[in-house]
Amino acid sequence: MKTMKSVALSTVVAASMLASFSAQAGSFSSNIGVTNNYIYRGVTQGSDDSAVQGGIDYDHGNGIYAGTWISSLGGGNQYEQDWYFGYNFSVGGGVDLDVGYIMYTYPVGNANADFDELYVNATYQNFGAGIALTLGSDDDTTAEFSDGDLYLYVSAEFELKKDVTLTVLYGDYDFDNAAGADYSHIQLALAKGDFTFAYESNDLSGAAGDARVTVSWGQSFDL
Repeated sequence: MKTMKSVALSTVVAASMLASFSAQAGSFSSNIGVTNNYIYRGVTQGSDDSAVQGGIDYDHGNGIYAGTWISSLGGGNQYEQDWYFGYNFSVGGGVDLDVGYIMYTYPVGNANADFDELYVNATYQNFGAGIALTLGSDDDTTAEFSDGDLYLYVSAEFELKKDVTLTVLYGDYDFDNAAGADYSHIQLALAKGDFTFAYESNDLSGAAGDARVTVSWGQSFDL
């Protein structure tokens, strides 16, 4: 979902980073997907509209990565573009860490909605956990997505049968602005190959808190 204080700045940073990496060892890949409802941390992002999504990623081969990802929003008359880079590595004992920075931008239809996050994700066997801290926002006067917002999650993945997995995730969003509506959410996702069927629920009031079911398809390939 959203970031950098200037779309132009985020574009220059990401473009120069990708150009620099392309001259070195590493590989590029791309992804494409569709979903009946783009859900971000338990909340619909496009007024329950379907979305087309895709991106390009660079893997340096030593844990360093960078990329960009785009999703349509609100029936296609606006979109979200994310820019990110990070480093994943093993800390021993079967624990892997992923530390990175992501810039959520909204070039069309969402003035002052951009924001940045620093994130740390950890995995151990089939368990995961992570934390994301909002570091920059184009509009700190709104109730959500301002400096100091904190998101945490824990997850577990289970293989029900060959090539069929169930992922259970619990997340909690704590907004720094006192007017923000803090909430928790759960996700149950059943996946096989490129297909994912998920149940999403949060504890927000009103229509925003209604449970939702999503069906998604996605595929990635080397460039």
